[in-house]
Amino acid sequence: MTQDRTRLNLSAGVASALVAVTLVALKLWALGETQALSVAASLADSAMDLMVSLGALAAIWYAARPADDDHAFGHSAAEDLAALGQSLFIMMSAGIITWAALARLWSGEPAPIQHHTQGIAVMVVSIVLTLALVMWQRRVAGRTGSAVVKADSLHYLGDLVPNIGAILSLWAANLFGMEQIDSVVAIGAALLLVVGAARIFKTAWDGLMDHAADPDLVAGIEAIARSHPGVHGFHDLKTRRSGSITFVNMHIELDGSQSLDNAHAIGASLRRAILHTYPDTDVMIHKDPVGVTPHPDDPSRADAI
Repeated sequence: MTQDRTRLNLSAGVASALVAVTLVALKLWALGETQALSVAASLADSAMDLMVSLGALAAIWYAARPADDDHAFGHSAAEDLAALGQSLFIMMSAGIITWAALARLWSGEPAPIQHHTQGIAVMVVSIVLTLALVMWQRRVAGRTGSAVVKADSLHYLGDLVPNIGAILSLWAANLFGMEQIDSVVAIGAALLLVVGAARIFKTAWDGLMDHAADPDLVAGIEAIARSHPGVHGFHDLKTRRSGSITFVNMHIELDGSQSLDNAHAIGASLRRAILHTYPDTDVMIHKDPVGVTPHPDDPSRADAI
């Protein structure tokens, strides 16, 4: 089951990277043919997709690898480091596109847009490939529950906006001679790139700074622990996210008079329940006797829940 899940996730990651490479190549050619800044903005967006897709593919591959002696918690932090660099590169690209678009608008000279039909055809192909990829990713995510595949799918859905904008820009320039709209569309697409890059930056930064996991995930884990048979309470629930993996540490309170075997079975059962609901987690559970008085030399902890 785990191998099938990994295989499906990898197929979605490989498909995402291949589509991104294809779109970058097509849009590079379209940019050379049309010289349209709206196409340049869409190209920058596809380049971002390629980097994000490669990061997602690496995350899936790393998630399938066991921890080793030098990386006891795995290698998932590399995804966050790469994402920081990607987001900064994307912001720089958006700034260059915006500056070029503003320069064209201020100069008052018409944009030298050529070969409109070829550019529109490339954008249409881009939309078709993107929709096909999203459909496959949604199918994989529905079967595996992979957060990485889900996030990549949402990202590609957002890419439809600059592609459609580029089509409208080329169409208006071809039929009505409205070359200025190309610069306006390029600026709008660049702003969308900045927004997307800022989100990637924040997510990566939070991961590197050991920010707590999503509140909904924390609340879900609390609900599982609260209702689990044999668990009388829990405390010191700590979470952090690194790449695509969420690390969970918690203390549970058990009947101190039961055997060690029974206590272990309850803890192991709770861990399986959490992993079943949230498969992209790494769970560590410490067992305390219910009602135990903390030693004065122990670090302070939150009140038992």
